[in-house]
Amino acid sequence: MLAEPFEKPIRVWVGLGFPRQLNTVADAYQFVVDWCGNSPEQKAAIRACKAALAGDIDAETARGVFVAFARKKDILIEDGAIPPATGKARPKHA
Repeated sequence: MLAEPFEKPIRVWVGLGFPRQLNTVADAYQFVVDWCGNSPEQKAAIRACKAALAGDIDAETARGVFVAFARKKDILIEDGAIPPATGKARPKHA
């Protein structure tokens, strides 16, 4: 499960408006455990990623929980999102 890609990568803002793409459960797990904080959404994302890595749930279920965490923390890059540091729209990437 470590290398199994998500059906659609997750893109999040890091640092001063720099995008980062998370392609697998392992990528999402590493990101969420490195995140500062201890919110219920973060804990849920960690649990979901651990469960997916163990094969207890599928990668897309873990992806959904991680997306909820990223959306709550306002770091999820949605289509047409504006980076927080520049205020300029980024071009869409396939």
